[in-house]
Amino acid sequence: MNYRHVYHAGNFADVVKHAALTRIVEYLKKKEASFRVIDTHAGRGLYDLSSAEAQKTGEWRDGIGRIMEAKLPREAALLLKPYLDAVAAFNPEGGLRQYPGSPLITRALLRKQDRLSAIELHPEDAESLAAQFEGDVQTRVIVLNGWLALGAHLPPKEKRGLVLVDPPFEEAGEFDRMADGLAKRHRRWPGGVYALWHPIKDRRAVNAFRSALKDSGIPKITDIVFEIRAASSEPRLDGCGIAVVNLPYGLAKELHTILAALKPLLGENGAGRFAINVLTGENGGA
Repeated sequence: MNYRHVYHAGNFADVVKHAALTRIVEYLKKKEASFRVIDTHAGRGLYDLSSAEAQKTGEWRDGIGRIMEAKLPREAALLLKPYLDAVAAFNPEGGLRQYPGSPLITRALLRKQDRLSAIELHPEDAESLAAQFEGDVQTRVIVLNGWLALGAHLPPKEKRGLVLVDPPFEEAGEFDRMADGLAKRHRRWPGGVYALWHPIKDRRAVNAFRSALKDSGIPKITDIVFEIRAASSEPRLDGCGIAVVNLPYGLAKELHTILAALKPLLGENGAGRFAINVLTGENGGA
């Protein structure tokens, strides 16, 4: 496995994913009871945007770089504030030199009673992640395959929380593993929130994945879609999606507000589009 997220950290797909992640965590905080976030593909935690890898692609400039400099509509700015504050906290001197991945953004949002399980298979990335959370009693770093780890960690003892699934999609069959893994883990913990990030690159594979979710029998699946361009003639990252099981009440409206604000900023030549589609209803049917 040779995927290195540092090339892509802070790009448009990270912005969409982390905006949605933040809103889900903020919703969970509305109740006093504790919750746990389980990040199945946690990465290395913090990414150096001044590194040769990040500078080579420059993807962050067209992602978080645009958002941090933009004057956002008031309502969208309020909804994005926890996320953007988390990013700013890792850049105390201003500007953008570092970008926090999902586990660090999540940790910045947690209360003292909440917990984070950060799962990462790559030894080097897991070592970096563990170093960043050394001494943190609220966070546990687990070196293991994310899907395998879920088998032993669901349901969490807190009985509330989120499972964030964000695989690198570098191996064939990732969509099939995601659909199958969700079906198995949902049986163990049907009340949890699951957010499954995926690239929109191979349109046929994405459509097959959506069909598999519709046929899964799992109720309350919402598909969040954000595209920065129309379908490319050659395989290219045109957008991303997040399939959410048990999307909390009111978040579809919040995400609509956020994505509407992001579309003109992140869309290629202003040609972005987004959609929030219900794949299955209360009883698992479309």
